[in-house]
Amino acid sequence: MAVTRPRPSRRRVLAAAGAGAVAVLAGCSDNGVGSEPEYETGSVDDLDAEDRSAAELTAAESLAQQETQNGITPLEEVTIADHEFVLEDDYRGSTVQGTVENTGDNRVEVVEVRVRVYDDTGAQLDWYLDSTGDLISGASWSFQVVILESPSDIASYDITVLGTPA
Repeated sequence: MAVTRPRPSRRRVLAAAGAGAVAVLAGCSDNGVGSEPEYETGSVDDLDAEDRSAAELTAAESLAQQETQNGITPLEEVTIADHEFVLEDDYRGSTVQGTVENTGDNRVEVVEVRVRVYDDTGAQLDWYLDSTGDLISGASWSFQVVILESPSDIASYDITVLGTPA
């Protein structure tokens, strides 16, 4: 006599599939993909700078990015090699500039650097980003994040890098 096992219900199959998808998206898989980015802090020296003019602000707004890409997550193979707050003497004004490296063996489809800026009380003023595509293994990318806040309002920043694996 053959023993037959009861078939799992559709609800149970869907629940198991959903739990597996959540585990992968939450970074529980062992492929170097995480869920929460780790930020490094950066300092801003006391600045004696003028605010942008209306025309300069309009030009800076066309460069400043605040829309994140889909599928971006922390990746072990993309690292920030260096970063610093730089006050440009043109319409760009406040920026954070540096270098990201792909230290892994594979191409990264999209790389995104995110910068959060804070005032002297520690309150977050806003966040900005810069992004690039197709960072091959062993390559580096020089980024420039344009920040729209007045230089006199910015006391510190923090920064992270994320990516989309190819």
